[in-house]
Amino acid sequence: MGAKFEKNHGAAMSVHSRLEAVFFRIVVYGAALVTFGMLLYIIGYILVKGVPHLSLDFFSWTYNSENVSLVPAAVNTITMAVLTLVIVVPIGIGAAIYTVEYAKRGSKVVKVVRLTTETLQGIPSIVFGLFGMLFFVSALHWKQSLLAGAFTMAIMVLPVVMRTTEEALQSVPDSYREASFGLGAGRLRTVFRIVLPPAVPGILSGVILAIGRIVGETAALLYTSGTIAKIPHSPMESGRTLALHMWMLANEGLHEDKAYATAVILLVLVIAINYLSNRVAAKLTVQA
Repeated sequence: MGAKFEKNHGAAMSVHSRLEAVFFRIVVYGAALVTFGMLLYIIGYILVKGVPHLSLDFFSWTYNSENVSLVPAAVNTITMAVLTLVIVVPIGIGAAIYTVEYAKRGSKVVKVVRLTTETLQGIPSIVFGLFGMLFFVSALHWKQSLLAGAFTMAIMVLPVVMRTTEEALQSVPDSYREASFGLGAGRLRTVFRIVLPPAVPGILSGVILAIGRIVGETAALLYTSGTIAKIPHSPMESGRTLALHMWMLANEGLHEDKAYATAVILLVLVIAINYLSNRVAAKLTVQA
């Protein structure tokens, strides 16, 4: 009797587990379908609204009220991304190397650093913009400039680069380090010759996320880099990025069609960056 009860109970549990698996599979597939559908809808909507308004005047080298050219904004976007990465990549990767490879495991300092980076990731971008305006623009007298915007963006994306680099370094097996130490290599040589190469694809993913954040940011740059539609002669001059250019056109209400056209170019730029970065990451993974 007991054996029969256990058999029936086991069969019931098995059916229940299968029903749970089917339910969660449906939920996951449904969520993926909705996400993919929304992505296609957004891309299609932007293309339908923006492509018809693309013209040669829209790609003039200088901006005026008639052509509302996006070329200065595109140049400023690339400049902003390069400046920010020059600031944040050495600091972010260096800090991650220290916390993973040099600091003692379980160190209180490392815990505080990680708590700080996680907290910074949750702060709204408008708060970073206000801080950048008060500190870089006003206190340091940089005024609204690309440099002030780059330092503000560096603070914003630093947690992303640090955390992804830490995870990439932690994913490298300890046996690699032990083998290197066993052959007589020092810690610095081990880090740069043994640990970093396999971790490069993961580090690059963090840099890709940082670039996406820089290219799409508006609130923080509105208060720090400014909205002047021209190509600055130095990083200490003001200039608007593509996202700011699109926001300004939509906000003014005079060139809403050009705002959609700018969105098309911004979309193409983001897709191109992601595609090229994924290709580079794939090649580095094969080589590692």
